[in-house]
Amino acid sequence: MKGIFAINKPRGPSSYAIVAGIKRLVGGTKREKVGHAGTLDPLAEGVLVVAIGREFTKQIDKIVKKEKEYLAEIKLGTTSVTDDEEGEKNEISVKRIPTLTEIEKIKNDFIGEIVQVTPVYSAAKVGGGEEGYKKARRGEKFTPPPRFVYIERIDVISYEWPILQIKTVTGPGVYIRSLAREFGEKLGTGGYLTRLVRTRVGDFRIEDAVSPEEIFQTNKVVKLNEN
Repeated sequence: MKGIFAINKPRGPSSYAIVAGIKRLVGGTKREKVGHAGTLDPLAEGVLVVAIGREFTKQIDKIVKKEKEYLAEIKLGTTSVTDDEEGEKNEISVKRIPTLTEIEKIKNDFIGEIVQVTPVYSAAKVGGGEEGYKKARRGEKFTPPPRFVYIERIDVISYEWPILQIKTVTGPGVYIRSLAREFGEKLGTGGYLTRLVRTRVGDFRIEDAVSPEEIFQTNKVVKLNEN
């Protein structure tokens, strides 16, 4: 069981739980080294690229830098402290519902190299120290670090207020939760991510990905609900 392959991660389990399960399955570092090319939030679905074997984990850094494709669903008119379904919500008093034409125009502001503000609840380290989500859970106030990221394209798939569905192709390091929030800010409506599916990482596509069940069909017990 060596190589680089894509797992179709379901909504619910963390990426770390799936990778940890694979490590237990192959004996971890005792027999085979295991790595991954970027995690997905527990509420996100889709392509999780995993490498097994030292000769393959060495290639992970190159895959991490490949472009990524996502299908995202954004709810406008409401914000979330986590920028997704998990956080506490706050409804915004929207005076005028934006039109599809306005959305098509505003999306262009997010294409190319942009400055993106990292979500408060994220694994990004604040000031090179502790992860943001740990500080946020303790109720600490801090400013998430902004960073330059690249978004190649954004296509509107459907729009029926308050639900906006988009398809986007990005470079590495883009937070789609941040894109949802900033999209809502630009429209003056607020917004948060209600669903996210990563459909591609480089050449690894969701239609070619295997399910966790296919990976873990052994006598070993692998708990995918671990965090």
